[in-house]
Amino acid sequence: MTAAMLVGLLAGSGLVLLVSGLVPSPAPLADELAALHRRPALRTTGGDDRRRISGSIGHRLVETVVGRRVIDRCATDLRVTGTTASAHLGQRAALALTGLLWAPLTATLMWLAGADLGSTLPLWVSSFLAPLGFLYPSLVLRARAEARRRTFRHALSAFLDIVSISLAGGRGVDTALRDGAEAGQGWPFEEIRSALLEAQLRGDSPWAGLAALGEALDIPELGELAASAALAGSEGARVRTSLSAKARSLRLRGLTDVEAAAQSASELMSLPVVLLMFGFVIFLGYPAVDRVLQGI
Repeated sequence: MTAAMLVGLLAGSGLVLLVSGLVPSPAPLADELAALHRRPALRTTGGDDRRRISGSIGHRLVETVVGRRVIDRCATDLRVTGTTASAHLGQRAALALTGLLWAPLTATLMWLAGADLGSTLPLWVSSFLAPLGFLYPSLVLRARAEARRRTFRHALSAFLDIVSISLAGGRGVDTALRDGAEAGQGWPFEEIRSALLEAQLRGDSPWAGLAALGEALDIPELGELAASAALAGSEGARVRTSLSAKARSLRLRGLTDVEAAAQSASELMSLPVVLLMFGFVIFLGYPAVDRVLQGI
């Protein structure tokens, strides 16, 4: 009995560690701000070994038909987050394998301790955890991509404001776009600078480069911006009006997203209270229901 309890305690602790690893707690704001001014630490050998193994597994999976289909579905999210296809597939394969083997291994340890769970329960648990482990990285990737797209829209609004100010100061369209791209830091402005530079090297208009960037990152606002700017022509006043209107619409959309997120957070805060009241109602009503059932 003591051995069975010990094995169950170890299995439960392993499950808690697994769940806490998949859903890590958010870092404090003070630590995140301090990390901006801290030099990057050297990577450990163990982390590099794990990444190397996961990358080698993912590299083999990329060459398969299933791997190509999976990558095609999340290609834009990988592009936005800067994640390689091999790393993503390696993570999905590792979590799927963990979910597949966790229940049989736990059942084997409990069987060695004297508690036989049979083979049906571990089979059902494995059939549930393996697909969940395979799909979980895609959900995390999608959430990260959406967060980075919101960051890009915020930066795009600032970029358009700077371009409008430059156009109002008498600069040309190309010079104003270059000034706006050089005014900020971070990956959104780096992407904009790269898109403008590639368009210049190809001999295309800067709006075509921004449209191609919007298609690669799955940000429709860039395509809409390019279309409206192309219709405005090359006249500074018309382009400035179009850019100002687009920046205003981006700010309004950002405010709407923030309000929706705040409303969703408020609704989630009421969920524990609802669950507590539901448990309280069950606690009060169970004796009466049990007495009625015993009387029948």
